[in-house]
Amino acid sequence: MTTSTAAHAAAAALADSAAYAEAVDTATQAAAAYYATGESTLDDDAYDRLVRGIAAYEQAHPGEMSAASPTGKVAGGTAVGDVPHTVPMLSLDNVFSAEQLQSWAASVERRIGRPVEQWSVEPKLDGLAIAARYEHGRLARLVTRGDGSAGEDVSHAIGTVTGLPNRLTQPVTLEVRGEVLMTNEQFEQANTVRTAHGGAPFANPRNGAAGTLRAKDREYTVEMTFFGYGALPLPATGEALAEQLGEWPHSRLMAYVAGLGVHTAETTAVAPRTLTEVDDIQARVEEIGALRPELPFGIDGIVIKADLAADQAAAGSGSRAPRWAIAYKLPAVEKVTTLLGVEWNVGRTGAIAPRAVLEPVEIDGSTVSYATLHNPADITRRDLRIGDRVMVYKAGDIIPRIEAPVAHLRTGDEQPIVFPEVCPQCGSDIDTSEQRWRCVRGRDCRLVASLSYAAGRDQLDIEGLGVTRVVQLVEAGLVTDLADLFTLSRSRLLELERMGETSTDNLLAAIEGAKRRPLSRVFCALGVRGTGRSMSRRIARHFATMEHIRAADAEALQQVDGIGVEKAALVVAELAELGPLIDRLIAAGVSMTEPGATPPAEGGDGNDDPAADAGPLDGMTVVVTGAMTGALEKLSRNQMNELVERAGGKSSSSVSKRTSLLVAGENAGSKREKAEQLGTRLVTPDEFAELVADLLDQNG
Repeated sequence: MTTSTAAHAAAAALADSAAYAEAVDTATQAAAAYYATGESTLDDDAYDRLVRGIAAYEQAHPGEMSAASPTGKVAGGTAVGDVPHTVPMLSLDNVFSAEQLQSWAASVERRIGRPVEQWSVEPKLDGLAIAARYEHGRLARLVTRGDGSAGEDVSHAIGTVTGLPNRLTQPVTLEVRGEVLMTNEQFEQANTVRTAHGGAPFANPRNGAAGTLRAKDREYTVEMTFFGYGALPLPATGEALAEQLGEWPHSRLMAYVAGLGVHTAETTAVAPRTLTEVDDIQARVEEIGALRPELPFGIDGIVIKADLAADQAAAGSGSRAPRWAIAYKLPAVEKVTTLLGVEWNVGRTGAIAPRAVLEPVEIDGSTVSYATLHNPADITRRDLRIGDRVMVYKAGDIIPRIEAPVAHLRTGDEQPIVFPEVCPQCGSDIDTSEQRWRCVRGRDCRLVASLSYAAGRDQLDIEGLGVTRVVQLVEAGLVTDLADLFTLSRSRLLELERMGETSTDNLLAAIEGAKRRPLSRVFCALGVRGTGRSMSRRIARHFATMEHIRAADAEALQQVDGIGVEKAALVVAELAELGPLIDRLIAAGVSMTEPGATPPAEGGDGNDDPAADAGPLDGMTVVVTGAMTGALEKLSRNQMNELVERAGGKSSSSVSKRTSLLVAGENAGSKREKAEQLGTRLVTPDEFAELVADLLDQNG
């Protein structure tokens, strides 16, 4: 078990009966809020730990078990409803490691007295369980899980849930069960609409789905999405169909449901699969976990089910959960913590970025103390305050972000966030005309940071031009922008302190060498807002020359992968602002072409000639991991990514089923293991160097 998984699986330790009673009360209240509106006092991970602690105490002290205990009960025993379920709508038990999965699978096979023929593996969607009842193909009723025996009628939500059609493609009578959730896009839109109508933003997508599903008579509507995960007959279901629904394997049943027009996970990157070996299940669990950051909706685990109806019947069910299905819970990517303050940092382009200072909290194996707040308008829209309990979200390598304040936990002592009236860096006025505020001095506000960034290894790579030297040049009045670096004279440099003949000549030689860097490096060094290293490479390869980039309008820029309408307009505006600087760089002899790229055809929309883009890695997604050796030893990870993209490939930081090639250096670690499990092609640094040999001398 990994450190993060072990931490995730740990249960809360309860010392005595008083601690047990308090834990039961806390868990019961949290469950009641969670299943009613999604507004629990605990995040999912904290609740799971608490319930496991309660279960451990009860196992050690069976005579002290409270009737109010959430263990062994659907929805913690707190949810209510008045619409009876025809078949109990149970919860799932959890496992947290490969060892626990192996043990559970073995217990199922012992129970049925034979090996399970095949397992179904599918994502555990982070939403609200719903039973949708269809009569003669028409959606007639929506019922929540409730306490498993009866649920709440939420039929007023019919017509607002994408993926749950009002009419099926066949006039059948049956019940479809699944999860109602908000996708990431729906969640953002819901909060935009909700706050525009004076409401508090939802803390997370599940909270948004739970509150929206139950809401009646709102003056606005927001969209949700349904994912089906099961189906069963109703009393009025025809005998033939009822028999089929009871006998079909789960995988065939879900194919039938999808054929009726109901949305399932089949069309997603984490589509259900049937597997026969537990080791293969574990590999699929890890694959889905790796894809989690890229998904447009939230998952908190993977569900494993015995696929055959006969195996399910033989395994049976308990009062709370079926014995033939389990949820493999993933480490939490969402936690509740306290907003302690806000820092206002000025970037190298003059952008003023707020950063949340948090009470440290462990999320997905790492300690999070800061989170992005985007911009002042976002702070206002979310109604954030100092002292708020906030929902913090982190997935993969994404910078942690605050979803929203947990408004129902407010005490009244929270204080408003004070916005800066002048630039925190230099004291100049602030341009507040756009959502992202900016110092009116722009790049001049952070000239040292801007020049240091431009001279960095992954941009112009000017050796000897560190921060200390940049400060010296700026303070001496020798450099006021990037172009001034290329006009420095030997005599003026020799006048500076600690600049002897050798260091001066070395610096001038490094600056001269920087003139030959590829366009992608030069473009990145300019610090165009809305772009970075990867985007700079894409733009340079698409247009091939600075002349073509500057001539492109917003529509032409949108042909570059990853550039939308807003970013295209921003890049056009930035290039216009940087025009005089670019002209001076050209005059100084700085290269403005991308090696190996072909300019777009006259009147075309970009470098779209397949023959021009073809390379040894054409169409491949490549991940580089571990320490490079041999001809690649001195290349940074950014330079490796440059090689991949110049060779026609797409660089990626994570291994998934879409990965075509893994360059595995020394100490490759988990990414190599993952690639081996997926059957991904692996090459050594030397083998990769042979693949891209013709491009190595162009890496600058």
